[in-house]
Amino acid sequence: MPLAVAGLLVIGLPVLALVVRADWPHLGADLGSTQALTALRLSLVTAFIATAACLVVGLPLALLLARGHGLGNSLLRTIVLMPLVLPPMVGGLALLSLLGRRGLVGGLINQATGFALPFTTAAVVVAQTFVALPFLVVSLEGALRGLDPRYAQAAACLGARPSRVFWSVTVPLLGPALRNGLALSFARALGEFGATALFAGNLPGVTQTMPLAIYTAFAGAGVSQGSATALSLLLVVCAVVLLVISGLLRRRPVGAG
Repeated sequence: MPLAVAGLLVIGLPVLALVVRADWPHLGADLGSTQALTALRLSLVTAFIATAACLVVGLPLALLLARGHGLGNSLLRTIVLMPLVLPPMVGGLALLSLLGRRGLVGGLINQATGFALPFTTAAVVVAQTFVALPFLVVSLEGALRGLDPRYAQAAACLGARPSRVFWSVTVPLLGPALRNGLALSFARALGEFGATALFAGNLPGVTQTMPLAIYTAFAGAGVSQGSATALSLLLVVCAVVLLVISGLLRRRPVGAG
């Protein structure tokens, strides 16, 4: 028990210190500064787009993993989970190597069209999608493996086509897991820093999200340190709310959605 308390303190005390040391009387003004609002707006918009992108590609990927077996499936899962264990800067460098002006794919696109993805708002979305996608895939894969196949079999016996079975039976049963995965993906996208900094840069109004604005403030530029603290508290609140929602949804049985 003492070790458990120590572990809880290691996690909770830094966050508590942030809350205690915040300049609460000026919190509204700090959060309402132009630069802070710009970073907040950019973070929310890009995180929503990245979460939608995770849904579009993550659901088919989760289906593939849930139905697969053997060494090939294990290798595929390893690739999907790689952003969870890679240092964020390594992820950013990997994105640059692929999509940068001289990257494997980005170089060809740049030569053909003159377009360069890095250091644009779209690059922020790509970086956020890269780090957030595993959270959605893992949530959905576990739920898919736990589904009772009799529901789909009954629908198929009644003459429903595979696509109708999927959208009318499988997806509704995945409701709690889907919402849980989306909440976790959005939280991860909202807090992304390392890959974004390297791949998208730190341009105010273009690529400077809340984590980058916080870092810039304590490096002596950009938003004030008061605004940085206010943005940090906002990120903490968002993370707590999303984790509570995720926990509540995880307690609901599959099929209760």
